[in-house]
Amino acid sequence: MNENRVIVAMSGGVDSSVAAALLSKAGYEVIGVTMKTWGFMEVGGAPKHESGCCSLDAIFDAKAIANKLGFPHYTVDFTKAFEETVIENFVEEYFNARTPNPCVICNRKIKWEELLQKADALDAKYIATGHYAIVEYNESTQRYCLKNSADNKKDQTYALWGLTQESLSRTLFPLGKFTKDKVRELAEEMGLKTAGKPDSQEICFVADNNYERFLREREPELVESVEEGDFVLEGKVVGKHKGIPFYTIGQRRGLGISVGKPVYVKRIDKEKNVIELGDESALYQNYLIAQDINHVSVNELKPGNTVIAKIRYSDKGSKAEILEADENTFKIKFYEPKRAITPGQSVVLYDEQGYILAGGIIKLGVKSLN
Repeated sequence: MNENRVIVAMSGGVDSSVAAALLSKAGYEVIGVTMKTWGFMEVGGAPKHESGCCSLDAIFDAKAIANKLGFPHYTVDFTKAFEETVIENFVEEYFNARTPNPCVICNRKIKWEELLQKADALDAKYIATGHYAIVEYNESTQRYCLKNSADNKKDQTYALWGLTQESLSRTLFPLGKFTKDKVRELAEEMGLKTAGKPDSQEICFVADNNYERFLREREPELVESVEEGDFVLEGKVVGKHKGIPFYTIGQRRGLGISVGKPVYVKRIDKEKNVIELGDESALYQNYLIAQDINHVSVNELKPGNTVIAKIRYSDKGSKAEILEADENTFKIKFYEPKRAITPGQSVVLYDEQGYILAGGIIKLGVKSLN
């Protein structure tokens, strides 16, 4: 396997463009790959023209960067794997009263595991992306570790907790020690056409950010089988909801009812087809139980240890104590109650130095374990 050859995942944005340029400058034999995982015609919600990752614009931009820097570029069709792994899980989770995080699954299964197979076929030791993260090898634990990037606002380690040790051992993150502003500055200096290109904010295959529209268009028969149910506030029925898949914990807008004060989705009971509402204070929970664990910088979690827990991408993190842990689950208690702990989302545990210890899928958030 060629240890000087690296496959760079190029989305057509500024980050992956600079990542490829830095690796090429450092002497690596770079091969650019743009992953085609979906199309607007299939997922709907398209703007006037395709933009963002996987679009023709993105593919052309990535190819233009590769041509400018003098390395080959290929577009690889991963639509079948993406459909079966990411989109089907996305739909299934919503219909099971959970709120999915498709980026976590896409990173592990598509951007790494599928891309590593392409790297093997091209005799490349490494893959690289434009993620803001740092990977290190710890000699004492003999584990590859993930650490926060230099840019706290842009750091993307939260969505990378699912990467395996094998994946991390073959990963390069050229942007980990840069800020976003510095990356754009480097792109300008290198004359890259993507220097001023705006970042994509939404889930890639739901371009209009309308999950209900996506579910209704994609699974009309499943949606047809969904029944209305009760909104319950303080034990009393206060209205009817449209169906379990169309709500998430902490939601306030779009409830379609008025009770004289702001109310939020507090709990979704799929079995009873009931959505419990409450005021904002009802969203705060003390305990969290997670499942489907992946250990990253450590091979086990130790009860009694203090960690920094993030329950969503934009979360700054909160101190918590590990109460119980095994290979597949962990239970933590927050030092201060945490707002809107949402089943289906990811919880990621960090140490004080910014290393990811482990991550998992949130199963439950509760005020009390009694």
